[in-house]
Amino acid sequence: MNKLKLFVIVSVFLCFANDTFSKTAFSAPPAWAKSVVWYQIFVERFNNGDKTNDPANKNTTVENMNIIPPANWKISNWTGDWYARDSWMQNSDKSFPDLLQYRRYGGDLQGVINKLDYLNDLGVTAIFLNPINDAPSLHKYDARNYHHIDINFGPDPEGDLKIMTTENPADPTTWKWTSADKLFLKLVDEAHKRNMRIIMDYSWNHTGTNFWAWLDILKNQSDSPYKSWYNISTFDNPQTPVNEFKYDGWYGNAYMPEFRKTDIEGIRTNGKPYIGNMDNGVKQHVFDVTKRWLAPNGDATKGIDGFRLDVADQIGLGFWRDYRKFVRSVNEEAYLIGEIWWEKWPKVLMNPVPYMQGDMFDAVMYYQVYRPARYFFAKTKNGFDGEEFKDSLLSEWGRLKPESVKAMMNVSSSHDAPRLLTDFYNDNDYKYHANPLENKEYKTGKPDKESYKRLQLYLVHLFTTLGAPQIWNGEEMGMWGADDPLGRKPLWWKEMKFAPENRYNFQNVKPQYDKVGFDETTFQFYKKLIKIRKENIELIDGELTFLETAGKKFSYERSLNNEKIVILFNTSDIIANFELEQGNYLELLSNKKFNTYLIKLKPLQSLILKKLE
Repeated sequence: MNKLKLFVIVSVFLCFANDTFSKTAFSAPPAWAKSVVWYQIFVERFNNGDKTNDPANKNTTVENMNIIPPANWKISNWTGDWYARDSWMQNSDKSFPDLLQYRRYGGDLQGVINKLDYLNDLGVTAIFLNPINDAPSLHKYDARNYHHIDINFGPDPEGDLKIMTTENPADPTTWKWTSADKLFLKLVDEAHKRNMRIIMDYSWNHTGTNFWAWLDILKNQSDSPYKSWYNISTFDNPQTPVNEFKYDGWYGNAYMPEFRKTDIEGIRTNGKPYIGNMDNGVKQHVFDVTKRWLAPNGDATKGIDGFRLDVADQIGLGFWRDYRKFVRSVNEEAYLIGEIWWEKWPKVLMNPVPYMQGDMFDAVMYYQVYRPARYFFAKTKNGFDGEEFKDSLLSEWGRLKPESVKAMMNVSSSHDAPRLLTDFYNDNDYKYHANPLENKEYKTGKPDKESYKRLQLYLVHLFTTLGAPQIWNGEEMGMWGADDPLGRKPLWWKEMKFAPENRYNFQNVKPQYDKVGFDETTFQFYKKLIKIRKENIELIDGELTFLETAGKKFSYERSLNNEKIVILFNTSDIIANFELEQGNYLELLSNKKFNTYLIKLKPLQSLILKKLE
């Protein structure tokens, strides 16, 4: 019997997750979700398209976070050495990572619009924007307004602030469109013209202390109509000299007060999710904001295509079920993706099954399949062999429905994780002490040649496996960087000339500088992989069958109808032999043709072989 007949088709196509958490009929992800190539944009560091709207000192102040820029603060140099201290940093007693929260580079929505053709040329078909709601911080999860775009991302910051003062933020009928809002809608329109989808990032779990409802609470305390919105344990007693006001901030961060959860049947412990819902006032406001962006002025054709939902596990399942129903009532093709990440950091990733029953999310940010991939393709302390990698993938895929697996956003790096080159350059456990402050041995300079080769192997896997690939902005430029906040450098655009970067930035040794700039070879490799995926439907819709997975060898087949593609990997330092069905093959990366049943693969090499008739 032919050896290939003995291999087992991936269990994701045979198994369905038990519907333990919901009795609602499964609602499939939108059909478009499985075919896209995602590109995640952190707007402030993406591209400065309008220097007239650059942030002022007063617009970057977050008092409760103790971020109060000095009087001589100014916009940072986009092309400067990331690790060199700005002039306004020189006399500060704060650490360098703390001071990074003060930095602004002026990235804005016009900058995104200006680079849409670049993304189109790369092959991107879906954009995921990190939060752009109005907020004073760099990350913008501390919303000042949910229903407006950040004033410094639009063309008229001061004018937008004036417009906001004419509204009642609690009453959607009074909401107006600021210049930043209008520019965002233009971005949506321009993306759609290029057949790109676009989703926004929101946290419905907490706001900032400048949020309009929170300001009313600070002023009126227990007399505020919004007092039930937040987790407030004690209001201030004006009859005493001390301030008794106490509340819950997200993970103890006072500048991000948390919304109150209702009908909770048990706080999430041991990986079990919240069962409850949200205060009705909060819920209605969230629904109003959601509709504003999904169907501006009531027109869903002009709105966004979905939402990425921050810290989704910290909000009750009841809310998410109601939220999905509402979202789908506005746009039945909208895509909802939840951040379902850590159950217990740094060892246990969360089980996404409770959220993936078809009545909440269409996908999660699928870090769950990146971690084992890194342990196989990179050289790490706790590396996997091929069998362990296969078993890990089967375990993750097998507990979800097939259409869910195909619609997953396969996230490898993001604003919350190290850049891929740096992640492959270091041998630490996944995301644990992935920075030079917690790990003195952690390397942050330009990676070695082996790291580039190993990352290329992983990228071939990313673009040929199940699910939709995601690119964190700048990865295709060859950028490197440690965990947050060191992975949030301004992007290395080809037309810019950058200062060299000190690779020993946190070590007390003689400086050594790396050349910094756009990597054309890396860009073309991403572009080629995207093209291969888009031109071969079996890489999107096909079944996946594992072939050889022993030791450092790894291979699988993607098949649909009579079309077959075989993907081979050799992660060892010696030549590996792979046996195939006899026939003619076209290698899609090199366009070379093979007529053989035996392939010899060099160390750290991969092939994408399309079976020809």
